[in-house]
Amino acid sequence: MPARKPARVPPMVRGTVIAHRRRCGKPNCRCVSDEAAHQSMVLCYSEASRTKFVMLPAEKVEPVRRATEEFRRAKARLMEQGNAGLAELLSQLKGPTQAG
Repeated sequence: MPARKPARVPPMVRGTVIAHRRRCGKPNCRCVSDEAAHQSMVLCYSEASRTKFVMLPAEKVEPVRRATEEFRRAKARLMEQGNAGLAELLSQLKGPTQAG
């Protein structure tokens, strides 16, 4: 069976990289105490009004974090352009009326 190529992180990803802490539920595990919960880095995103988590391998955390930041920057630029277009349209519609 051929070895699988490591997945390339796309330049832009919707979501947020977070540290996910949880308890496994095993009575003798170290996570029973509050400060020792298991932690993993995950990509958190919403799909169909549900929050989803995808565990990230250590080598993917920073590239995925950069891709999510690029998404937020692109979204902010798009909002600025949309707001400028809206302001322009409103000023045209509220402009002086022409007499007939």
